Amino acid sequence: MLNFYKIVKENLNFNRFEFNETVCLEYTCPIDAEHIGIFSRNDYLVHVLSGKKTYKTMNGEWTLVPGQTLYFKKGAEVIHQYFDDEYCMLGFFLSDDLIKETYHEVKGKISLSSSKDAYENTAFEVQPSDFLEGYFHSMLTYFRGQNRPPDHILVLKLKELLITLMNSDPVLTGYFTQVAIQDKPSLHHIMEKNFCFNLKMEEYAELSHRSLSTFKRDFQQSFKEAPGKWLLKRRVHHAANLISNTKMSITQVAFDSGFEDLSHFSRAFKNIMGINPTEYKKS
Repeated sequence: MLNFYKIVKENLNFNRFEFNETVCLEYTCPIDAEHIGIFSRNDYLVHVLSGKKTYKTMNGEWTLVPGQTLYFKKGAEVIHQYFDDEYCMLGFFLSDDLIKETYHEVKGKISLSSSKDAYENTAFEVQPSDFLEGYFHSMLTYFRGQNRPPDHILVLKLKELLITLMNSDPVLTGYFTQVAIQDKPSLHHIMEKNFCFNLKMEEYAELSHRSLSTFKRDFQQSFKEAPGKWLLKRRVHHAANLISNTKMSITQVAFDSGFEDLSHFSRAFKNIMGINPTEYKKS
């Protein structure tokens, strides 16, 4: 899978601004593949200017067209691209530190309605509003201008975006509350919402904002087993659920559960479930 945050952070060809770990940009996708797997260590928000894309996470699928906005939690997704029209978007990769700072600045000063449903979501569809439309228009002026805005102006603009989101969506506000009170991202949430993506162990560590050694240590303490062993069992049990409850082919089940090799999938499935996937489907 492609490290979307790293691509955006290091590519000088985009119209972009960067402040600490937060990056915002006007983006036209340079990759011609119909399907792309990506992940990002930062949350990010997408606002579509032209074209169309479908984003698929563990628990949802969204097809975005011009004018629509989607907020992704840090994690992985698969993108389906359409080539009828050039896809162009505004993207905002928002660091946890910026979210925490903004939340604590406004907590108690403005009325925030919070929902507890935030944990289950991997992405949030953001409802359009005059405030958001005005915000995106103002950012386009910066992107297409000659000069980079001063850092203090850029920080204020990013905080404006976060406060606007807090005012507009109780579920997002509930999620920002979680981010604000956590020292690091929840390992349980990162793993449960991304286990079916074929990420390397180093990439799971990056998603959880830990070094590889700290990730392995914290994982062992939290799950009482090594991450590789947990991932294999979790993927096989997910595959068994798909076989039992969908009409998907064995091949599709394997790929959708995080396996890239069918023979490896069959061996792992039989070792854990006692029979191979085909026999399980018949039973």
